[in-house]
Amino acid sequence: MVETIDGYVPRKIALSGGDEMKKFQFLVCVVTLAWGHMALAQEAVVKRVQFPAGQSGTSISENLTGYQSVEYLLGARAGQSMVVELAASNPSTYFNIFAPGDRPGESAAMYVAATNGLRYDGVLPSDGDYRIQVFINRNAARRNESTKYTLNVSIGGNAPQQDYADGLSGGPDFWEVVGVSQSLNVRAAPSTSAPVRIGLLKGTVVRNLGCRRNEGRVWCQVSQLGGGVTGWTASQYLREATAPTATVSPAEQACLRAVTVETNNPDVVLLSSAFSEAGTEVMVGVGAQRAPWQCIAYSDGSTTRPMSMQN
Repeated sequence: MVETIDGYVPRKIALSGGDEMKKFQFLVCVVTLAWGHMALAQEAVVKRVQFPAGQSGTSISENLTGYQSVEYLLGARAGQSMVVELAASNPSTYFNIFAPGDRPGESAAMYVAATNGLRYDGVLPSDGDYRIQVFINRNAARRNESTKYTLNVSIGGNAPQQDYADGLSGGPDFWEVVGVSQSLNVRAAPSTSAPVRIGLLKGTVVRNLGCRRNEGRVWCQVSQLGGGVTGWTASQYLREATAPTATVSPAEQACLRAVTVETNNPDVVLLSSAFSEAGTEVMVGVGAQRAPWQCIAYSDGSTTRPMSMQN
């Protein structure tokens, strides 16, 4: 009796000697491709990182070949700092860091060494196991290249034990936005599911209204200087800032005037400014929502045409 697959009954076909050889070569090719796909689909080795007694860090030295990878699990608390540094014999060796609950192939990495560098130094946003994936980049892996690497990992600082009541008891009066490539979301409540009220650009200084822990991370309530939006944002993107000076420079005044004319709205406030030899970049908030506008002021008193940062 001939076994059927999906209702199809294969017919016996007489093969010549040449056909038999072609059949054998075809089967060899299929097996070779199958082994290739198995190599691509190798499961990563998962290892738990443990520090020596009395130490806050460790060094791990291992080897990889081709599509092999290793995932290191490291438990930590929100508010602690973590440093990860990689040195490897093959320049195509990189690492990714995934937040608790996230996995390679299923979630976006919180840090990608291939684009941000082979050293991570940051404050952790939530409690749990962080996953550090070490691998050879695909261009080298498909050539079955090897690498010998050393991964240095350390945890420092203590997770905050209590909420900040206000800027005078455990936290600064002002925060500066750091570590974002575009803008930092300010949400209506201390939750990733809460609506976003506004985005703050890197370098923006805001007032600290107090911090608290929720969803395994520390959130801080902030308000824009001069009034405007108040909301919650993740503390990992904030660092202590000094109080902004009351004096407005000529460049800042020029941009405030330019934005007022461009938007036909006199309700403008200075959000931030950064001086350089090429010109002073000034960020201006417009209206009750303090929508951000960018303006460049030059030493001769002229400015570029203001540009909305929400478009």
